Amino acid sequence: MSDTGVDAPLMHPILRNDYAAKWLGIEVLKVADGHATISMELRQEMLNGFGIAHGGMIFALADTAFAMSCNPHTGSADTITVAVGVDINFLKPGIPGRTLTAVANRRQQSGRSGIYDIQVLQSVPDADDEVLAEFRGRSRTIPKRS
Repeated sequence: MSDTGVDAPLMHPILRNDYAAKWLGIEVLKVADGHATISMELRQEMLNGFGIAHGGMIFALADTAFAMSCNPHTGSADTITVAVGVDINFLKPGIPGRTLTAVANRRQQSGRSGIYDIQVLQSVPDADDEVLAEFRGRSRTIPKRS
């Protein structure tokens, strides 16, 4: 149960039909206007040929936090906010079995355009979490299609 009193998988409307997020095992830790914190455990099927996190898995976690932070957690009947561009910098390898946490925050909003920073952290046994990747997303709010 989340701090909003709603079961985590249904905590944000965009997750209801997000089968990728379900497969990733994403857990919602916090969501608010312009912010989202989510996590997942790095499983064996998420590894690349070197035995470390596939970059696409890290990207998918960050991208999900981005989507949750730029779309209202109460939902919208008229609009959706989508990515128009992103950049990601991988700083350390993701280690199997560790928990990855993505923390997304809105940095700037101007009209229908926004800029969001997402930091992906990795748990470290008996130490503070370390920064695994930095992701910057640029968003645009558009009319919802019927």
